[in-house]
Amino acid sequence: MSNSTDFHPDYFLLMGIPGLEDSHLLISIPFSIMYVLSLLGNSALVLVISANESLHQPMYIFLMMLATSDVLLSSTTVPKTLSIFWFANHQISFIGCLTEVFFVHFFFCTESAILLSMAYDRYCAICHPLTYTTTLTNSFIQKTAMVALFRSIFVITPFAFLLHRLPFQRSNVIGHTYCEHMSVARLATSNIMVNVVYGLVIAACSTGVDLVLIIISYAAIIMAVLRLPSSEARLKAFNTCVCHTCVIVLFYIPAFFSFIAHRVGHRHISQQFHIIFANLYVLVPPMMNPIIYGIKTREIRQRALAMLCRGTPNVFGGKCF
Repeated sequence: MSNSTDFHPDYFLLMGIPGLEDSHLLISIPFSIMYVLSLLGNSALVLVISANESLHQPMYIFLMMLATSDVLLSSTTVPKTLSIFWFANHQISFIGCLTEVFFVHFFFCTESAILLSMAYDRYCAICHPLTYTTTLTNSFIQKTAMVALFRSIFVITPFAFLLHRLPFQRSNVIGHTYCEHMSVARLATSNIMVNVVYGLVIAACSTGVDLVLIIISYAAIIMAVLRLPSSEARLKAFNTCVCHTCVIVLFYIPAFFSFIAHRVGHRHISQQFHIIFANLYVLVPPMMNPIIYGIKTREIRQRALAMLCRGTPNVFGGKCF
């Protein structure tokens, strides 16, 4: 199983959800439904925004970036998970596992930065509307995207190297549906304190800071909204904030629970519950984001309906409803 020079196994075995092997096929049904809805919803969102010049505004561009990141995040893990459930395809190469570790954390970190950018966009739109167009220019958006990508590469790449340096001489069986940094590190036969500490530092200094800044932004937004003289304006602003708040809650809570459970509560939380919850942050936010924004954002809803109606014959007087 192991190479004699570097003590790395040729492959790992992903066991899916240990203890629930008989239910894998049943569990795959909601997993596959959520994944398909995620692909369809986010692809539709990208298509609608990219095809309509009227939606080429900062808020919608950030939303298109979020949809792209959602598709890539879920596609990093779900196809392999479903192959385990459907075909008992448990094997993944050592390099393939490290690659999956990198991209899972890379897209999570990138999506966190995008959510922060969206919060800043709403802060500028509501708290500083007069300078909004001069602040959130195309150049600013491009620089924001580049910073998000380079930050993710810079902070996530060490995860792969930290795992590569470890010897795996005892077991190559991972009790999970996909390769996660700590689920792989715990198989090592040497001290993994560096992995634990680095993971905590990165979580605190990247996604943790993002979440704190998002909370500060929305606190300022709420204070500004409460000062608006018109009840209609307050309601419109709050509706916008509700969309973003739902997305943020769906994204961060499952991810941080999984992160903390791996490092603190892995002895007190059942493995089955932990693994199912760990899959939620790669399945539920990508599925729900298009639904939340599609239903709550009138402009996107109208453009989507217009694209569906365009060129479609209608028996009710030639009008599309």
